Amino acid sequence: MILVLKQKATQSEIEGLKKNLQARGLGIHESKGENTTIIGLVGDTSHMSEESLLANPVISKVMRVNEPYKMANRKFHPEDTIISCEGQKIGGNNFAIMAGPCSVESEEQIISIAEDVKKSGATFLRGGAFKPRTSPYAFQGLGCEGIELLKAAKKITGLPIVTELMSITQLEFFEDVDIIQIGARNMQNFTLLKELGSCGKPILLKRGLANTVKELLMSAEYIMAGGNENIILCERGIRSFDNFTRNVLDLSAIPYLKKVSHLPVIVDPSHATGLAWMVPTMSKAAVACGADGIIVEVHNNPQEALCDGEQSITPAEFDKLMNQVRKYLEFEGKII
Repeated sequence: MILVLKQKATQSEIEGLKKNLQARGLGIHESKGENTTIIGLVGDTSHMSEESLLANPVISKVMRVNEPYKMANRKFHPEDTIISCEGQKIGGNNFAIMAGPCSVESEEQIISIAEDVKKSGATFLRGGAFKPRTSPYAFQGLGCEGIELLKAAKKITGLPIVTELMSITQLEFFEDVDIIQIGARNMQNFTLLKELGSCGKPILLKRGLANTVKELLMSAEYIMAGGNENIILCERGIRSFDNFTRNVLDLSAIPYLKKVSHLPVIVDPSHATGLAWMVPTMSKAAVACGADGIIVEVHNNPQEALCDGEQSITPAEFDKLMNQVRKYLEFEGKII
């Protein structure tokens, strides 16, 4: 249920209303706009009538929300959420560029790539320390050592770091990680999502291989219900019957998510296509369909990469891509 408050409502009146609602066992989600204050009620509102609420002198309008996701719903929060991280912004007119290798392999590798992508205009450094792999024999990442190497690269370049968390047991090692990534395979790991509700860090939540957009939003809701509203949604491709690309990049999900939710949405063209030569084209398409950023795999020697070399572009190719993306962003009125 949503309560739209009157413009003349004083802060003391609003606080009184909130206390009254909380005393009735309801959670409160307040959203202050330029001209309007909205209060979203989280919990069982079936026993509450619109008429009784409208009797309150500070309430202008009452609306029921039918969708199961409440806090992620744009009706609860009409304005775009803008997430700030280490001086960088994601959402609104801000376009995030996350770039780096699929997997951290060595100190020399990650620092070299970090310096290259920053020079080209990246705003975040991505890199896998803990790697979920389909095969138990494939490279699983450097683990804690990988995080330390990412931190070393951040110290040199200043780029905030993005890396994937696979288990609650790893959380203690992510204290200095700026954005925690939850991969496609963990999108519905509800125990993990609940834990992230109290971690206080921005969460990059990737859509599962076979999950609907609604299920993605419900996973975001799990984190937000725990108190963490800094969620970045990520479209990274879904599984289909065709296999000419690694996955199918569902770009239609971007405008839909932007319509029904206030959370920023980014696109991962690397995992979606699995083909390096497609990454520039799909990155430009992500800008055109309204995404708030891209997360791209960049490796200084893709042929020798320990993980996903076939979908990684080189630093030179990334630099060329950035020059193209800037033109698209300028046309769309977005800034890096």
